[in-house]
Amino acid sequence: MTETAVLADALWRATVYASVCQLHLRDNVLLAESLVADHVKERPSGHWGTVPGTAWALSHVVLAAGHPDRRVELVPLLGAGHAGVVQLAAAWVTGELGKVRSRFGPDADGLRQLAQTFPDVDGLGSEVSPALPAGGFLGGRLGGCLPFAQGAALDAPDRVVVPIIGDGECETPTTAASWLGQRALPDASVLPIVHVNGFRMGQQSLLGAMNDEELCAYFGGLGWAAEVVHVVTGTPHEHSTFQTALWNALEETRAGRRTVLILRCVKGWGGPASLGDRALLGTPDLHKTPLVSPRTDPDQLTGLEHWLASYRPADLFGRDGRPRGALAEAVATVRWCSFAPVKSLGAEKRASAYRRVSTFTEAVTDVVKQHATRGDFCVLSPDELSSNRLPDLVGQRWTHELLAEEVLLEWLAGWTASGRRGLMVSYEAFAPLLTSGLVSHIKQRRMVGARELPSLNLLLTSYGWHNVHSHGDPSLATTLLGLCVPAVRVLTPADPARTAAVLDEAFDSVARVNLVVAGKHSRTAHPADTIKEECERGLAIWPQLSDDEEPDLTVVTAGDIPAAVAADAVGYLRERHGYRIRVVNLLDLTVLGSAQLWPRGLSAQEIDHYFGAHAAVLVLTLGHAAAVWSLLAGRLDRPVDVIGWQEQPGPMPQRLLAHTLGMDRAGVERAAGLLLATRKVVR
Repeated sequence: MTETAVLADALWRATVYASVCQLHLRDNVLLAESLVADHVKERPSGHWGTVPGTAWALSHVVLAAGHPDRRVELVPLLGAGHAGVVQLAAAWVTGELGKVRSRFGPDADGLRQLAQTFPDVDGLGSEVSPALPAGGFLGGRLGGCLPFAQGAALDAPDRVVVPIIGDGECETPTTAASWLGQRALPDASVLPIVHVNGFRMGQQSLLGAMNDEELCAYFGGLGWAAEVVHVVTGTPHEHSTFQTALWNALEETRAGRRTVLILRCVKGWGGPASLGDRALLGTPDLHKTPLVSPRTDPDQLTGLEHWLASYRPADLFGRDGRPRGALAEAVATVRWCSFAPVKSLGAEKRASAYRRVSTFTEAVTDVVKQHATRGDFCVLSPDELSSNRLPDLVGQRWTHELLAEEVLLEWLAGWTASGRRGLMVSYEAFAPLLTSGLVSHIKQRRMVGARELPSLNLLLTSYGWHNVHSHGDPSLATTLLGLCVPAVRVLTPADPARTAAVLDEAFDSVARVNLVVAGKHSRTAHPADTIKEECERGLAIWPQLSDDEEPDLTVVTAGDIPAAVAADAVGYLRERHGYRIRVVNLLDLTVLGSAQLWPRGLSAQEIDHYFGAHAAVLVLTLGHAAAVWSLLAGRLDRPVDVIGWQEQPGPMPQRLLAHTLGMDRAGVERAAGLLLATRKVVR
């Protein structure tokens, strides 16, 4: 048995032991005396099934990262479901937890306090946290860890990212598509460890039902060489076998050959084999902690004590709870690698702030190419760049296309997690597929301990106003606005020049989610005099379409089609009805929200300045009217109406669609008449 295998065994036992303590104990965490009921939690909670295998893989990776012969940064990522308890345990054992929460230092008192607080651990929670090592991908959501790792490893030749993912996770469409997606990223060094313990939460996993030959054939068909390593008892000999397999797989990965390491074991092995007459080992009953009432059941209490003692804590920890012997040497060897720190963030001051462009194609291509010259930029898209009138971006070294939106989002998140900037371009209709992943990354970026990273930038085009019936769904923007998260901006440029300006600023921004909705058909150019104010404040009065005096009606436009409709309608309304009209162009929808929730929210004074003190307000938006109403939330004490997207019962010509929804001159005239009639009654 190698020396590294001895260290791995000690580190693994300590991590699993600390995990079991978190799940069950409130005191006597070193078994310094016989376990009694008062030492045990009233209601043990948490997930046990994934612990032994995840801890096994993680222990080997961090020891390999600290090996003196290492020639690469090995960055572990925990993707296996409910692996947070393992992350906390490993961070406590190696002293990393004490660095971010001093009360959880690497001693007996630190473990006791950790056990007492779990699962509500001081802002860290019970799932994988970005504040701790191996937490680059937020825990609790299955499917995204592998593609996130691919994005983080892309164009990083001195880095190998090692996602530890579960067999149940491999059934998700995002993970399943990522195995093929690796073919599009030949320069991304990723070494996945698939933890096959046979079960999802409640039933046998599909991979778990395969034999070794079938597993290797499955991954081989996807283009990955697979090696299966069985771990049955957790003996030092098995550590040696796994260590050798890991080093071999690492060498293959470094040589550019797609390799996956499969850790095959029994779910929850090492825990109680049975409870009364009921078998536990190798069943879904070990997904969560199997001993639910050791405080009141003497047999369970005895079983818990034997379980804890099986890891031989006295060999691992001194009386003070600090590592000793092989564990102390292992802790000294461990190296937690993470992504490179963020460098050179912040917007650059440009001599020419706003570009003179006439088409969407020119606007996007110009800005993207300029940013790509800096070497830290990538563009990701489904197979739609040409369809989205961006043919000059196809085939660039920094452009990657894959027909799987969820995978692309994770690539972008992994890429930006290592301090780099990027853009995802997609059809608006398919963007709702990103909802779960995007919300998860927003959660992660808001958590305590998360680093400030370059913004996640999404450009959505080809929306329903100019597309077929199946290609209309602005739900992602509605969802993001509903989160009331200050980092979110929903940006609706009215013409190509504004599209260029908003992308230019977004690409250099940090700590935001920028959702840019811009039509590829847009050619109408509006005066550029107000672009600076629109970018800096989020909106501006368009003097060329507005009366100088106090308006009767203020038309607020959000997007290229609304702006064009307003430009067509207001002169007609002014001439036919004698209305005094003001047009306000909205570049950032969030300015309509409360300043208490949104950083750019308008104050009461600003509302009067932009909209007029008493004018009725008509909002024209590309998205759902409900999104605008949720932002306004009764803040305008005057007649208000919103014309936006509504689902129709079936296909119809674009002109008829616009007329049906009121997004044309007739619709604006009708809405204005109703608003001003209401305004007169109110007065």
